[in-house]
Amino acid sequence: MTRPAHIAIVTVSDRASRGEYEDKGGPGAEDWLRATITSPLEITRTIIPDGRESVADTLRTLCDHKGADLILITGGTGPAPRDLTPEGMADIMEKELPGFGEEMRRASLCEVPTAILSRQTAGIRRRTLMITIPGKPSAIATCLDAVFAAVPYCLDLIGAARIETDPARIVAFRPKK
Repeated sequence: MTRPAHIAIVTVSDRASRGEYEDKGGPGAEDWLRATITSPLEITRTIIPDGRESVADTLRTLCDHKGADLILITGGTGPAPRDLTPEGMADIMEKELPGFGEEMRRASLCEVPTAILSRQTAGIRRRTLMITIPGKPSAIATCLDAVFAAVPYCLDLIGAARIETDPARIVAFRPKK
């Protein structure tokens, strides 16, 4: 029997971590995942403050000690001084997958011109795929709709848990054998 995929959602926000602001990104990402993935999964959500070290420490723990197969990181990817999510992820990732960010920005630019300010990216650490996404639920859907067809095969290639998608929402691409 296949083990359920462990997907972690990390919201990076000073205000949300202090309880001053309602986290909408974490629930938005979870709703999208539950509507799209049909195979067994376990989702955990965490809210942390902005900052390079807080991001790096949290991602390292999720990858190395918690066995996350996929981590979606929402928030901290803009140009503001405290937006250091990509830098924190870069500190711990072994391989960058810049095509994810390129495609998410391309899709988002069809909706809003400020998407060019986004610094979304993706990377791998051991058997974990990490993807940075926006914090607004509609923008999360735009970005995940744009890239998620490649996620199941990427997880296969790195030895993570296998996931299946609802083809009515996202057709997962896997090469024919």
